Amino acid sequence: MVEVEIEYCVPCGFRERALDVERAILNGVEQNLDRMSLVMGDHGVFNVRVDGRTVYDKDEDEFDVDDIVREVRSQL
Repeated sequence: MVEVEIEYCVPCGFRERALDVERAILNGVEQNLDRMSLVMGDHGVFNVRVDGRTVYDKDEDEFDVDDIVREVRSQL
């Protein structure tokens, strides 16, 4: 079972960014996923995880939707 989780900061207004990433991942690899979830957070968080492994962290990586989708795909 492959699970993708997008955790985003609600007070920061990252919901649209999270929805854009979710849409891009679903368009690219939906057939390979068992579960996709959005997790509301705070304190500036924006992370994407595949089966618990972080593939994107706003504090460490430059935001690029295509790169995030490639990282997710590489974990499948």
